[in-house]
Amino acid sequence: MASALPARHLRLVGPEPEAPESAAPAASDADVVAAFQLRERGAAEALHDRVRPVVDRTVARLLGARDHDFDDLVQVALIEIVLSLPRWRAGCSLATWATTIAARCVYKAVRRRRLERRIFDAATFCFDDLPDVRCAERDVRARSVLRRVRAHLSAIDEKKAWAFVLHDVFGHDVREVSEIMDASVAATQQRLSRGRRELLARIEGDPELSDLLRDLGGAR
Repeated sequence: MASALPARHLRLVGPEPEAPESAAPAASDADVVAAFQLRERGAAEALHDRVRPVVDRTVARLLGARDHDFDDLVQVALIEIVLSLPRWRAGCSLATWATTIAARCVYKAVRRRRLERRIFDAATFCFDDLPDVRCAERDVRARSVLRRVRAHLSAIDEKKAWAFVLHDVFGHDVREVSEIMDASVAATQQRLSRGRRELLARIEGDPELSDLLRDLGGAR
């Protein structure tokens, strides 16, 4: 007697699934700008989506997201970006371009305030945005250090202080800082060097901050 064949499970077989279409490549900066200049449909939204995040970040870093002028300055920066597009060149990242223009708008706005020359009351480091620190003693010391550094920066010549903050704190290169501050590259480099030296001298003369420098191995 022949052995029974093993049971087979029936499976419905439909048409072969179509291969998913490959995602369309993201538009380049040049494509976005060209479409905007040609007033193509949806181009304004594409440009806005491309530059708005970096504008928000730049204004928040330099001015503070809680500043009462935050929204107005974001809009001013966006308008300035649109007006400046004819000068944009494809070799430059659109994000970098937008960051520089936004920083320039903040710089001009803060200078207009001239609140007893204490520019870093406007371009403040937001203590509420500091990461959580488990050690209460370390947290208190960090806040104290920031306040003392800010006080020393406020006592330095405004242009030297801004050159230092834009370059050493926020990472703009010297050329970008010169564009933001509407100064020559040579003048910007001079302000940066002198600002560094003056700030270091003030820190070394501050007992609390000089101890911190020694803990970090010195600043030289």
